[in-house]
Amino acid sequence: MRVCLQLDIGNSSAKWRLLRGDTVIARGHYRAGDSGSQATLLHCTDALDEIWIASVAAPAAEQQLAALLAGRWGVTPWFARAEAYTAGLRNSYAEPGRMGVDRWLAMVGARQRAPGRLCVVDAGSALTIDIVSAIGQHEGGYIIPGPALMERALLLDTDRVRFDEQIDYALAPGKSTAEAVRHGIALAQAGAVALALEQAGSEPITLFFCGGAGETLMHLGPRTGQWVPDLVFEGLAVMAAQR
Repeated sequence: MRVCLQLDIGNSSAKWRLLRGDTVIARGHYRAGDSGSQATLLHCTDALDEIWIASVAAPAAEQQLAALLAGRWGVTPWFARAEAYTAGLRNSYAEPGRMGVDRWLAMVGARQRAPGRLCVVDAGSALTIDIVSAIGQHEGGYIIPGPALMERALLLDTDRVRFDEQIDYALAPGKSTAEAVRHGIALAQAGAVALALEQAGSEPITLFFCGGAGETLMHLGPRTGQWVPDLVFEGLAVMAAQR
């Protein structure tokens, strides 16, 4: 049975999973320059047959990772890229390859789960919201700073917005600086999703959430959605099968 290593490389870190056939047998996180996470990745299996990667990292970082993985297992990684058309999904970009592959694969994965109209919300370093029509046409999307980026920008550009408390994201008005910041960010994120869905019109739509903050954001909003943390990996498998 074939063994496949899959990686989803974001702007700040990566997550990976190892499959034997269709069964996930291991998973973890990897950060470039972190010897501990690198050792865990490189010792996840003695041998494998394929390496599939979805990456939004810079080309130099991709090359370094490819060399690391090929040196360990003797397998040349395959990097997925956004396409004009994949598995019933049609790209709206004039230059399809300029779309982030994580957005594209999340939509590919979602379309396999729900053939009707859908919305994919990927809440990571950036919050992305993408709408796909019932016939598989990408209608467009939004890219918004994620919670950590919003908070960092606020702290960098203000002198008196400072706090040490660990405050959860919620929608109630804040009664301290910490609450006002965290609750304000939650309001902005949840509000962006709600307004995007309002802009999408009244046609029924299936809502998917993924990304590190996706589950939290799903519970903040008024609309029912599905939390699918491996949505990018699911799309990656679909694209790899069509190579």
